[in-house]
Amino acid sequence: MDQLPRWADIILVPLISLLMAAIISALVLLSIGQSPVEAINVMVEGALGSAYGWGFTLYYTTSFIFTGLAVTVAFHAGLFNIGGEGQAQLGGLGVALSSLFIPWPHWSLALLGAAVAAAAFGAAWAAIPAYLQAKRGSHIVITTIMFNYIAAAFLIFILVDVLRPEGQMDPATANFPVTTQLPTLNQIPGFSLFFQKDVPANVTLLIALAMAVVVWALLWRTRLGFQIRAFGKSESAARYAGINPTWIIMVAMLLSGGLAGLMAVNNVMGEAGRLLGNSASGAGFIGIAVALMGRNHPLGVVLAALLFGFLFQGGAELGLWTKIPIEMRVVVQGLVILFTGALDMMVRMMLTRTFGLFRSRKLGAA
Repeated sequence: MDQLPRWADIILVPLISLLMAAIISALVLLSIGQSPVEAINVMVEGALGSAYGWGFTLYYTTSFIFTGLAVTVAFHAGLFNIGGEGQAQLGGLGVALSSLFIPWPHWSLALLGAAVAAAAFGAAWAAIPAYLQAKRGSHIVITTIMFNYIAAAFLIFILVDVLRPEGQMDPATANFPVTTQLPTLNQIPGFSLFFQKDVPANVTLLIALAMAVVVWALLWRTRLGFQIRAFGKSESAARYAGINPTWIIMVAMLLSGGLAGLMAVNNVMGEAGRLLGNSASGAGFIGIAVALMGRNHPLGVVLAALLFGFLFQGGAELGLWTKIPIEMRVVVQGLVILFTGALDMMVRMMLTRTFGLFRSRKLGAA
């Protein structure tokens, strides 16, 4: 059976999938009487045409890197963690408790404490579905879906009845102390040469990129990473090799939940400066698409997160400057997910046949 070259699998398949999603998106725009050329111009200009646009694009990218890495770690263990949304929300609670109740003298210490709290709360929320999968055979997909809703309800309860300041109407915590405010990219040497005005992208971007390197090193350069990948490839073979399934499931899900929880540092501490009810903003679900499109590799996740960051910021610009509804970005995201996820095998089969015909003709000519 013909095999697709690795470079084609890594580069060509995603590019063709994106092209197909773009073509369908253009047809959708034409069907509602809008210009695809105008739409792409507005999106590119709004998301990439200025330091302001880049600031928002990189802010969204940061969140998507964390949630994409969370899905990636679980995937390599053969687990489909779609509970990143709930784990990120609980991570936000950890950030809020750390920022409000510990008198940090400097933002660097506050960042370290909030990151530890966010990862711990996210990991703890993922630990329950992991235990149910490892010890009771409950399907991880079902339990993580359920825990998303439980997390949302629990967070609203905490914000309304426990952490909401007296006299405040909206369900949110008090503003975090000034000493917990993270520096934005325009305040960081080097980045300030390009970002000369306030932007939401902050120092958490550097942490997200560092975590991508850490995940790569963990999965492909450590014994634990080998065990995770071996278990994900074949549970029976891993058992025969002496790998403990319960240990791998628990560790992989704890790491996954911790990464999802870290996302909250970006938007709760770095941008909002307080915990809100919708703090995750769907980033946990977008992380699934980011991981799929990034082929569950940290480098691919970073690139896919940048693409979805562009779609988020570009879609917002469409809603501001054109008559195209902002919901169009959801359509585009759905199409990208459709072609890079559900229809990925179709694209792969088409390319495999094409390369097979090319090899046959080349052999025949020889």
